[in-house]
Amino acid sequence: MATPNYSFEKRRRELEKKAKKEEKRKQKLEAKEAGGEPEAPALEAPPVDGAPD
Repeated sequence: MATPNYSFEKRRRELEKKAKKEEKRKQKLEAKEAGGEPEAPALEAPPVDGAPD
């Protein structure tokens, strides 16, 4: 029986991670160029009624 080639499996996983990371980077870049909303929009506090000025 042949032994498993763990280095091949590791290399394949690393390539998959690299491809996924590159795809996410491209999506973020496209969203930025398109002038879309930021991924984490800043939340503003609602005005407090009856607050002394």
